[in-house]
Amino acid sequence: MAKLATLTCTACGAAHTKWSGRCDACGAWNTIVEEAPLSAGPSSKSLGAARGAAVALSDLSAHEDAPPRTACGIAEFDRVLGGGLVPASAILVGGDPGIGKSTLLLQAAAQFGAAGLKAVYISGEEATAQIRMRASRLGLADAPVRLGTETNLRNILTTLDAEKPDIAVIDSVQTMWLDTVDSAPGSVAQVRAAAHELTTYAKRKGISVVLVGHVTKEGQIAGPRVVEHMVDTVLYFEGERGHQFRILRAVKNRFGPADEIGVFEMTGSGLSEVANPSALFLGDRDTPAPGSVVFAGIEGTRPVLCEFQALVSPTPHSQPRRSVVGWDGGRLAMILAVLESRCGIPFAGLDVYLNVAGGLRITEPAADLAVAAALLSAREDNALPQDTVVFGEISLSGSLRPVSQSESRLKEARKLGFSRAIVPERSKAGAAPGMTVQTMPDLAALVGGVFGAG
Repeated sequence: MAKLATLTCTACGAAHTKWSGRCDACGAWNTIVEEAPLSAGPSSKSLGAARGAAVALSDLSAHEDAPPRTACGIAEFDRVLGGGLVPASAILVGGDPGIGKSTLLLQAAAQFGAAGLKAVYISGEEATAQIRMRASRLGLADAPVRLGTETNLRNILTTLDAEKPDIAVIDSVQTMWLDTVDSAPGSVAQVRAAAHELTTYAKRKGISVVLVGHVTKEGQIAGPRVVEHMVDTVLYFEGERGHQFRILRAVKNRFGPADEIGVFEMTGSGLSEVANPSALFLGDRDTPAPGSVVFAGIEGTRPVLCEFQALVSPTPHSQPRRSVVGWDGGRLAMILAVLESRCGIPFAGLDVYLNVAGGLRITEPAADLAVAAALLSAREDNALPQDTVVFGEISLSGSLRPVSQSESRLKEARKLGFSRAIVPERSKAGAAPGMTVQTMPDLAALVGGVFGAG
């Protein structure tokens, strides 16, 4: 009797007896797909008798050399990769439409070609004439990069076999299709199969494959999440269209630190790297302003200073508005609740607007104290001194918790001309000579000691 096809969720792998729009196990929408059964073969009872090849095992104490790396010369790109490109690696780059993914990878391919690697750029979205126009605008018309336009993955792999490149850029994986998969390009099955074939090819042939991925309206890479598990490195290219800079963030990296960032500036001649991101994110801060607080954060291994801006105003509506750009809205609600219940600072009847200047997105809890200081500064119309940085985590009880890498944060702040810091107690702040460090035991001490509110 033939085996029936099964229905599984591409997000969590849960099996289902019938199709539905939402997975009951993980709650994801439109992720349940039909999978064909395994082809006929030896039964599970015969697998033990038909012995296969033994797997070579080794001890944990065995020593292996670190994988060789090739730097392309774009320091920010090399930083996010963990120090350079590793052979036989698969890299997935995602980002919003028009954010600059193709521009960045064309520049990187040209730099790798100049460094001695053979680079191939294959596009399924643009014609070679369009790519040449972009290369001419970027000043890369004579770059040693081989171009191709194709969507049939069988033809692409045949071309790579003939060319034998060191690095291949596939733009994009959602446009690739396999003639062995009976579905349209961009479907879950096609994306998963194409990513599997390209990743396996990279490991088997020892070349580096860079895949460009589209993103959904939620900002996730389109297609099954299993694609992110297949590859070695997942990079997100972030940025706001109204700002000139872009951030390349590593969310997964088997060959380097995760959550590392590289900062680029979009110019008329392409993307240029930013050597000092803190100076860019801080912008012009000539005079102190209420609601403006500088936060000393850590992005990957790099300390980065940015500015939180808050505005508190009376609301004409029955329901006050809470608007957040660049930070978690749920965490803002928590900070407001702690200020009201633990410190007696009400925000009822007030609209609250919070923004991270420059379009940077902050995710670490160490920004809690900077957000609270910005809210208090805006509400009391009392500006902090211009040379002050703030960082610390706030608990629900109103106490302040120390955060990691305090020395690096203060050292970066001192390098940029800041001479005063407000940090939680028990913070390791002894490695920043020349800084006046003011420690706070809890949020109430900040409210009364710095702003005189309460």
